[in-house]
Amino acid sequence: MLAKPGRMSFASQLFATTNVDKLRELGRRKILRRALTAKDLVAIGLGTMIGGGIFTTIGTGVKGAGPAVIISYLLAGVTSFFAALCYAELGAMVPVAGSAYTYAYATLGKLFAWIIGFALIFEYGISAAPVAQQFSASIQDVFKSIGLSLPSWAQQSNLILNGPWWNPGSWDVLHSQFDVVGAVFVIGLSVLLSIGIRESATANNIFVVLKISALVVFVAAGLFLFRAVNLHDFNPIGWGTLHPFGGMADYSSSAQPYGIIAIGAYVFFSYIGFDAATTTAEECKNPQFDVPVGVIGALAIGTVIYCATAIVLVGAVPWNHVPIKNPLVYALAPLHMPVLNWIITMGVLAGTTSVALSSLLGQARIFYVMARDGMLPPVVAAIHPRFKTPLRTTLTTGVAVALLTLIVPLNNLLNLVNIGTLIAFTVVCAGVLYLRKRKPDLPRSFRVPFVPLFPILGILCSLFLAVFGLSRATWTWFLIAMIAGLIFFFAYGFRKSDPENVVPVEEPEGLTELA
Repeated sequence: MLAKPGRMSFASQLFATTNVDKLRELGRRKILRRALTAKDLVAIGLGTMIGGGIFTTIGTGVKGAGPAVIISYLLAGVTSFFAALCYAELGAMVPVAGSAYTYAYATLGKLFAWIIGFALIFEYGISAAPVAQQFSASIQDVFKSIGLSLPSWAQQSNLILNGPWWNPGSWDVLHSQFDVVGAVFVIGLSVLLSIGIRESATANNIFVVLKISALVVFVAAGLFLFRAVNLHDFNPIGWGTLHPFGGMADYSSSAQPYGIIAIGAYVFFSYIGFDAATTTAEECKNPQFDVPVGVIGALAIGTVIYCATAIVLVGAVPWNHVPIKNPLVYALAPLHMPVLNWIITMGVLAGTTSVALSSLLGQARIFYVMARDGMLPPVVAAIHPRFKTPLRTTLTTGVAVALLTLIVPLNNLLNLVNIGTLIAFTVVCAGVLYLRKRKPDLPRSFRVPFVPLFPILGILCSLFLAVFGLSRATWTWFLIAMIAGLIFFFAYGFRKSDPENVVPVEEPEGLTELA
């Protein structure tokens, strides 16, 4: 059981923070297997970033902003850059698994920690499901291209159950797919993650190389088709209407001229995941060095690849001719080289696999830390004595995501992935400002430059994209989900967690330490 907190007022308990020095000491313990290097963290960040995002968003992005989609990618990249610097400072200073949740607990208090921990479910857990559905669709396209097909029960099929009571903000949330292949795919990845962090990281590294190679091949081949005239009408739609909550209502296949700002919030999904490196801080050999290199390295490489891909695409094909589905394959069709289509398809499969793998890894680690802090039941923090991974949490997360992949309409919920991440970015930037003022003497192996300017810009950019780039429906669904999460928080986490005792006094069965 957790030690009971002392007699404190309700408000004091809500905003009580963990002790940063205790967190640093916790980070030096060897409960989880320390097997990762900076190279692995860069690969984990790229594994979550590059894949489902770029392959899914770029077609609709071009339709919504024209060649100026390049600016939309840069806008999302700049927002992520400021946040990445703050993640790097906090991740190196507090090398504990849990990412933004842990940083919020150390700076802003228990209530904000829960809100961010809950928001990160959208970034990691939910984001893995639509990516798995994309993998399923791609693998079925591969089967069809070679004259084979899956059994009817295993093919994606429509599932339409409409109801106005389930439709706030005009979201058709029960118009979905029944996807057995995607669900099995998620379960398989969860088993791999349960076996061990080293095995998972090795598999992820291979997938990252494959999908980056596919994008490099696209850029190199697409240069032969590049026509500067396609960029002359660079910004045909403009910046878009600047109204609060006036962004894209959903991620539907019907492209509309939204403008640079709304598309910037849309393609922001492509950048989600570089911070996944911070969730494995306790499994790094040298977190003070590995975390900053992993976070910033992943974002830098990803931004260059995204912008290069966008430039080549809109240069090779007139923007109003770019299709939403398989735009990269369409762009290279004039070369009449089927091998290029196969390379792009393999890149999509590798990309979706690594994104789902990294997302499930990050989600399991966040649940593990929240349970260790008493926000969730202690059984969630149990470590398998042989594999040295949070096996129960990993498999439970996998089953939940598999069910979402199987029956839930997650294309619309991709907006929730973005809003959860932007809120986490805001809190991380605020955390850097807080600790610089309250604990300026804490050792920092990496420091954000130009404080307070860069963290403030990170906060403003994140809030700008969330408010002006996302729709009212997105905020409605997010608030509904957050209310449900807060009910659980006050029923369990608020009473059980103790900021002064961030590790259970009696460790749950199976929680062992490495020698």
